[in-house]
Amino acid sequence: MNYVFPENFYTDVRIEHLYSTRVVYTFEELDECKVREFSAAFIRVYDGTCWYYASTSDLNSIQTEINALAKLATKNPHLLEMPIYNNFSSLKEKKIVFRGKEVSKVGLDDKISLLRSIMPLLKDNKYLKLWTLTYLDEYKIKEFYNSKGADLTWDFQRTGFSIRMRMAEGERQLQESFQLGKTNFLELRDFEKDLAEKINECEKHLLESEAVLPGTYTVVLAPLVTGVFAHECFGHKSESDFMVGDEETKKEWALGKKIGSANLSIIETGLEPGSGYVPFDDEGNAATKTYVIKNGILSGRLHHGGSAADLEEEVTGNARAIDFEFEPIVRMTTTYIDGGNQTVDELIGGLKSGIYVKNIMHGSGMSTFTLAPTIAYYIKDGKIDKPIRISVVSGNVFETLENIDGIADDLEMTAFVTGGCGKMDQAGLAVGFGGPHIRVKNMQVQ
Repeated sequence: MNYVFPENFYTDVRIEHLYSTRVVYTFEELDECKVREFSAAFIRVYDGTCWYYASTSDLNSIQTEINALAKLATKNPHLLEMPIYNNFSSLKEKKIVFRGKEVSKVGLDDKISLLRSIMPLLKDNKYLKLWTLTYLDEYKIKEFYNSKGADLTWDFQRTGFSIRMRMAEGERQLQESFQLGKTNFLELRDFEKDLAEKINECEKHLLESEAVLPGTYTVVLAPLVTGVFAHECFGHKSESDFMVGDEETKKEWALGKKIGSANLSIIETGLEPGSGYVPFDDEGNAATKTYVIKNGILSGRLHHGGSAADLEEEVTGNARAIDFEFEPIVRMTTTYIDGGNQTVDELIGGLKSGIYVKNIMHGSGMSTFTLAPTIAYYIKDGKIDKPIRISVVSGNVFETLENIDGIADDLEMTAFVTGGCGKMDQAGLAVGFGGPHIRVKNMQVQ
């Protein structure tokens, strides 16, 4: 694109071409069927003091928007000397990896047929009182241009389905979900066995689980739960915009600080295939692999251009916006706890008593965190024992990281096809997360 960028400003243009599908059934009744396809743009002008933004769905008006924003700003002949200017991209690259696999080329009938093929596995279960099937996909091509000469094009895709289930028997109730998320529609198959096992496990919990005895336990977290913990309970604290102007937080999160066992590493990267794949961020900077914790030492933070300049650190490719209507802020891509050197049997087998958390409804946290389990068990004499009902598992993030005393070698990457990460007023951002089974001492369970 040949835009005329005004002098004595920094200017960038982010264009998004989006295709998406959403199909929702409650029981066998179609609630929603929506296909969207459009192009739009987000434009920014920076004068060294303030950012000026505009968004438009008329791509022919981009130059007009640039000129209008420049009139609002103040010319700054010294902008090129400012540290933040060095953090703006000048990359030129095209990275289209989903060509030939686009969900936009899959017929709507095929997507509906996928959901209808799942229904027989659900409708005859006498304990399932409510179930909702949702199919979602998204294919996006992004273009990025700026006044430093950046010229980038890349694509992103995700597809999958989610089943929300509510089981009941008398006064007993259980809410649970089953999700399958991929980047290729053809990979959404061979799930029947896993879904049948999930339904059977839910039945067992509904009928046989007992309320946990509140207390302090050694807890083993399954990979999905480990991933949510890494994202919600540590990843958000690594987003460096929280630290800008906050001396206490910077001191609390000083690089080089020991905050975990020597075998603990937490990694954040946009290079991992999956729903957190982001080869370039929304400021045009390339994805990196950042060790936020390496061997128990706080080693890195997540940055966009502004936060990196403020904290005098390197950009990490973590400037992200939910869509063309929003400015990029510091966000995660794929965040995971790296695998260890123990087997799962060794983690569980070494416990005379404890708790195994297999799945959760949600998690949240900053300095302290909470996890809300849906499927959990007692551990007794080194084996999985009775199913239990737990309202919440909680703790202090730093103390919990120190209390991780076992990390298995079964690293798994996972994603939620529905929902996504929320921050400020930008909710539903596609991210990935993962981890192995981990064992944590002294967790509060109730």
